[in-house]
Amino acid sequence: MSSDSSTARYLDASDGRDWPGYGRTFGQQHYSPLSAVGDNNVDRLGLAWSIDLPMANTATQPIAVDGILYFATGLSVIHAVDAQTGKELWTYDPLVAEKAELNLRLGWGVRGVSWWDGKIYTGTQDGRLIAVDAKTGKPVWSVQTFDKDYPAHINGAPRVFAGKVVIGYASTTGATRGFVTAYDAGTGKQLWRFYTTPGDPAKGFENDAMKMAAKTWAGEWWKFGGGADVWNAIAYDPELDTVFIGTGSGYPWNRRVRSADQGDNLFVASIVALDGKSGAYKWHYQVTPGDTWDYDATMDIEVADLVIDGKPRKVIMQAPKNGFFYVIDRVTGKPISAQPYAKVTWASGIDPITGRPVENPGVRYPGGASIELSPSGAGAHSWMPMAFSPQSKLVYIPAVDFSQTYTDSGVDLKAWRPPSDRSVGGALGFKREDTGEGAPQTDHSAKGRLLAWDPVAQKRVWEAPYPTYLNSGLLATGGGLVFQGSVDGIFRAYAAQTGKLKWSFAAQAPILGTPISYQAGGRQYITVLTGIGMGIATWAANFSKGIEQFGLDPRTQARRVLTFAIDGKATLPGRSPIPPAAADPSFSPEPAAAQAGMGLYFQHCGNCHGGNVVAVTHAPDLRRSPIPTQRDTFADVVRRGLLVPGGMPAFAELSDEELESLRTYIRTEMARLRASERASRAANRRISG
Repeated sequence: MSSDSSTARYLDASDGRDWPGYGRTFGQQHYSPLSAVGDNNVDRLGLAWSIDLPMANTATQPIAVDGILYFATGLSVIHAVDAQTGKELWTYDPLVAEKAELNLRLGWGVRGVSWWDGKIYTGTQDGRLIAVDAKTGKPVWSVQTFDKDYPAHINGAPRVFAGKVVIGYASTTGATRGFVTAYDAGTGKQLWRFYTTPGDPAKGFENDAMKMAAKTWAGEWWKFGGGADVWNAIAYDPELDTVFIGTGSGYPWNRRVRSADQGDNLFVASIVALDGKSGAYKWHYQVTPGDTWDYDATMDIEVADLVIDGKPRKVIMQAPKNGFFYVIDRVTGKPISAQPYAKVTWASGIDPITGRPVENPGVRYPGGASIELSPSGAGAHSWMPMAFSPQSKLVYIPAVDFSQTYTDSGVDLKAWRPPSDRSVGGALGFKREDTGEGAPQTDHSAKGRLLAWDPVAQKRVWEAPYPTYLNSGLLATGGGLVFQGSVDGIFRAYAAQTGKLKWSFAAQAPILGTPISYQAGGRQYITVLTGIGMGIATWAANFSKGIEQFGLDPRTQARRVLTFAIDGKATLPGRSPIPPAAADPSFSPEPAAAQAGMGLYFQHCGNCHGGNVVAVTHAPDLRRSPIPTQRDTFADVVRRGLLVPGGMPAFAELSDEELESLRTYIRTEMARLRASERASRAANRRISG
């Protein structure tokens, strides 16, 4: 298979039979031109087949090439499935749990794979980039993209173009200096690397871009790494041979710690354009200069051609965390327009001359002040991708309205150091009410919605609200439809122009993975995975109003591949009942120990097992597990690593006292759940009696 054949499948103008990469095309539009499923017959759309998956992270997007569906679940286990029948053809397990060591402790879960020239590419939590043969699932090559002791992990899908595969990494768990790397897609040989923050000036700079960036930093920033990790957004323009990357927040998030409260801190929270052949810097646009709120620019970047003021413009578009929708000239990097697409209180607007945000007074919480801001650090748009339809000329955004309180009161800014245990708690340089630094807070005002946005007029066209703020990425199609799944377990199709609900399907499980559409055997299919993965999904337990009403228990949550086609007749089995709280007859309350254990839990356990021990993701609900009731077994699992092969990391550093405090906190929440269940049963008896 030639490189030209691979390129043809990735072009924005391709026929849509395949969905070879994360955004389907180089331009990452998440749009399929297929129209056999359309506004006029979507009511006949039915389930063609489904397959059940193991209990693991499934907040992932599949790809489809030549009638075969590929996707990764859990710790980057790749599956190949016949797209017409659902028959599994092969699996490949990179054995991440055995290799990740400390980096097993935190990762957001694999979100996608990519295809190029007969190979499937995936990144792993321990930092490997792996190519496997698309026909057999046998590994072709593997490279370690960062030192295995680096506090980092890969969760984003690799992107491929012109015989290169490009990958970055993510980290909020230690001092890291962001970079993105291109490898030869055939051999795995490193071709180029671009750093996103400058290193120690005493060691010299790699290029003029780093020399320029260093002028925007202060203090001894290199001791903290600087951050700006490239963990998600990568797009490509083959005509310009330009790679566009979106960078993350600085490390730590509080600029007062990392840069003496000075400077824009390039290239934090920026879009950077690089030469495809060499990785050399072309231009940048920083969406949040001197970011101190975790307002990433790592949300997907989408390439498009728009007519603006009567003239055709080559643009890229992004809806980053900070709440403004940006249209940027992709040749020059100059902003064309920017308007808020969600509630924004940190800035009053974007200066049309400088392109810089006009910050509102007090938003950098000076002198230990406390301030509530919108958006929150979770963003007005998270990693779930938006979609652009060249047919409707609209962008569809999984938008969020969510506020958060910031302060660094009580934080010793001079003494702050990165954690050594890969924990998020305490790693930010400020206090944030949702991190577990103190009692977690619940914000019942958080709302999610599907927002249809006109990028030329920069205004809302229509929106569809959801009962939770956390929902899947978007798929737009040539049939005039927009598809999205949601945490309440419904998969929906809307009319792209009007937002009218045209079809829905009860998936019996939450949906965070992004749907795709493709053709196999001459028939159009739509596929989506059900189940919630790690990372921001755990915010659902802390913040999304009434999340438990949807029955999001990890042990019984249906993790499936659902594939739809016109006149599909398959059905799903019924939902499994949620197990009750575990019996714990020997438990007696110990408030002081439980309070100490709560801090340990949010530092080490909450990301996977859920805030307040309310699990909704891939890890078991500990309130329903007998393990915390058994002292020795609990120690075997938590401290001695009994379940490491299954993805549960070991925490050997915990003392006997800490281990017991942690166990007491979990058992306290377990007792609370038992009491709630008893009250519910009593109420039901009164109603039925």
